[in-house]
Amino acid sequence: MTDAHWMAEAITTSNNGFPAPNPHVGCVLVKDGAVVGRGWCDFAGAPHAEAMALSEAGFQARGSTAYVTLEPCNHYGRTPPCSLALLAAGVARVVVACADLNPRAAGGAERLRSAGIPTEIGLMAEEAAAENRAFLFAVANKRPFVVAKAGASLDGRIALPSGESQWITSPASREEGHRLRADLGAVLVGRRTVQLDDPQLTARIPGVVNQPLRIVLDPLNRLTGREKIFDDSAPTRHVTGLIDLSELLASLYEAGHIGLLVEGGARTIASFFEDRLVDRVELFMGPKVLGAGPSWLEGLKIQKLAEAPSLKIDRVEKWGSDVHISASVSWV
Repeated sequence: MTDAHWMAEAITTSNNGFPAPNPHVGCVLVKDGAVVGRGWCDFAGAPHAEAMALSEAGFQARGSTAYVTLEPCNHYGRTPPCSLALLAAGVARVVVACADLNPRAAGGAERLRSAGIPTEIGLMAEEAAAENRAFLFAVANKRPFVVAKAGASLDGRIALPSGESQWITSPASREEGHRLRADLGAVLVGRRTVQLDDPQLTARIPGVVNQPLRIVLDPLNRLTGREKIFDDSAPTRHVTGLIDLSELLASLYEAGHIGLLVEGGARTIASFFEDRLVDRVELFMGPKVLGAGPSWLEGLKIQKLAEAPSLKIDRVEKWGSDVHISASVSWV
């Protein structure tokens, strides 16, 4: 088997868990042509991917090659440095896909090389980066990766004129919405969505240890504090007064958040588009036609088609009875 084969296994392994605000990392330890250890970060505060793989491998880690999707960390955070763990276990060679751009954690590759361990960076870097997009984007841009998510009818409506919206999409789509909340680590809605739907905005799926931060934009401070979003099932940030979205994102990054799911309503999503702050769209369309009511995106002040945001549709798939469209946003 080639290095690329084992790195592909590490990349697949990295998709496990909900480690936000930590990165998705996969590690595969290979010795004599066989996997002796496999690991990933299950949640923030859990052992890192390298530590999990080393634990599984035990004494077989000595003399093995480690294939890791992100440069092993080189600092003491919630867990000790993975670079030191690899050295202590006697790993003979390390192959890394992506360098860690976070200056606080970077330097693991150099520490390994300094200790005499052959360490390479760059194998399948593009593929590994695609699975860790939110973290790498946040570190490079000093703000969370923003995903706009909506569940809508086939004619793009998120509710009837009366405000009734439960449910337009299928349970499978709603479950995927919970996965997105857990994966990004923070979820945001506007005041009207809270008043109309009273959502809890937690990630109610198996495997979630750290609930996402819930954020509600309420400029005029109209919410009572008795809504479900203020319960004790997850942390909540109530944003009132004059709101600058760029400043809000900067403050979230400073607090350690690398992703943000914007779930609505239509004007809240539009405000992120207007400020050119949406990086990806996740749209779930149920097999219904409403004919009237708010759309999932309203109020953009676009006068010409040339002014419209450019989206690249990355994936279209059946999701339960619905259609799921995943698209990247370009602000060139």
